[in-house]
Amino acid sequence: MNAQTQHPHTRQAFYRRDRRSVRLARKFAWQTLTDWAAAERGDDVLLCVSELATNALLHGVPAGRGFLLRLVLHAEGALRVEVHDSGPGEVGCPDPTPDADAEHGRGLLLVAALADKWGVGERNPGKIVWCEFLVK
Repeated sequence: MNAQTQHPHTRQAFYRRDRRSVRLARKFAWQTLTDWAAAERGDDVLLCVSELATNALLHGVPAGRGFLLRLVLHAEGALRVEVHDSGPGEVGCPDPTPDADAEHGRGLLLVAALADKWGVGERNPGKIVWCEFLVK
């Protein structure tokens, strides 16, 4: 089977609106990367999973709901991380010069710096914030 007809590997997990979910999402991501033998950029991927999951919990997950973490490994070696939430709100471009005293506002800046690509997609309701890494 050639690379154009191979299906990507996909794993996903749903997490409730709970601060412990970020740790569980990182653990799930690490286990998935290990299973797929794609952990060479594991530290970058895990930091981005943490940031996207935290943002979903703080800004995108209404009370009583949760978020979905989806990891997709394409045959050509691109690893896509997606966080789906059902809340309102828009995700803007990160401020390249956040206030040095600010306690928030650096998460997407880190994602933009570490990932090869990132973006936001539509979902009804909510949104999908994603990032991609070349891992092979």
